Amino acid sequence: MDKTFIGRNPSVLWFLLALGLFTAGVTILSEAGLSVISTSFVKTLGKTLCLCLIAIAMDVVWGYCGILSLGHFAFFGIGGYAIGMWLMYARTEGIVVESLSSQVIPPTPQEITDAIGNQIFGVVGSSEFPAIWAFADSLFLQLLMVILVPGLLALVFGWLAFRSRVTGVYLSILTQAMTLALALYLFQNDSGLRGNNGLSGLQNIPGFEDTPQSTISLAFFLGSALALGLGYLLFAWVVSGKMGSVIKAIRDDEARVRFLGYQVESYKLFVFTLTAIVSGIAGALYYPQAGIINPAEIAPIASIYLAVWVAIGGRGRLYGAVIGAAFVSLLSSWFTSGGVPAVNLGFYTIQWTDWWLVLLGVSFVAVTLFFPKGIGGLFDYLVRKPS
Repeated sequence: MDKTFIGRNPSVLWFLLALGLFTAGVTILSEAGLSVISTSFVKTLGKTLCLCLIAIAMDVVWGYCGILSLGHFAFFGIGGYAIGMWLMYARTEGIVVESLSSQVIPPTPQEITDAIGNQIFGVVGSSEFPAIWAFADSLFLQLLMVILVPGLLALVFGWLAFRSRVTGVYLSILTQAMTLALALYLFQNDSGLRGNNGLSGLQNIPGFEDTPQSTISLAFFLGSALALGLGYLLFAWVVSGKMGSVIKAIRDDEARVRFLGYQVESYKLFVFTLTAIVSGIAGALYYPQAGIINPAEIAPIASIYLAVWVAIGGRGRLYGAVIGAAFVSLLSSWFTSGGVPAVNLGFYTIQWTDWWLVLLGVSFVAVTLFFPKGIGGLFDYLVRKPS
């Protein structure tokens, strides 16, 4: 990392410093340290860091490249399913092997496999492993799937869309249609991923059954913080220098960039695929902390929320995406947890668990109308305001 890179991205060091201090503070105050912060809140913070990572990816593809993708949460969910398959298989295998070990005649490998399949797929009336579970017994291969499946899906979809020069709202509709099709497929019991039941018990890490959840949650929090820091560095590099200038030029005037001889489709495909891969990694870190994943997580509304986070934080600013995702995610957890007292208006009582989405929608409209650069833009104004 040279001075030129830091000069082009002064926010990098400040962001990494803030992230480091925040991570150290949470580590010290967690139940594994001074027991000031509960394990459940550490999980909430860890999940928030994962959402910040996918928000950065969304900001690069939309705020910098001008592609309003309404399907990036699908890649997030695919990453969660990929790691969730191994977590569920390995945990179930341990339970089955232990329960069959008391038999007089040792079970055969096929009997163990059948018992595992019955435990996992019995809820949808099946006991056979679908083809997509072929590598579920291998952590290494499933980690590869976290990267390869979102990357290949984005590569194929992007190549078909960009070579046809689909842009603007039509591209947004296509990405949303892709997400909807994937969600509807996963809702089916014969999808191989337990339909509406999804994958559960993901917080139980195989091989660490005797490890306290406080330690496991802290480990995932630290992993999420590391991924966010590395993701910020990666995308700061992508949007800086010549590549960053071309990407932002495509956002501002795609036709002119193509006229100058640049392979616009190649740049857009690179950004779309890279952000999809990072989104998959964020999902693989998020769902073991959430404990469960189901098709509802991939529904198009989730990707729309993602765009709202970036807009509120300020698109075109990496730290703005982080601010927006963290701000909305933590507020959402607070309002929907029932911790916010209801407001009695006399003729009506406002229950924030019911009205939170309305408040979020109003905030989005207000930011769009009065603060088009989002919270990050307001921060820029305060920092650069002449004395």
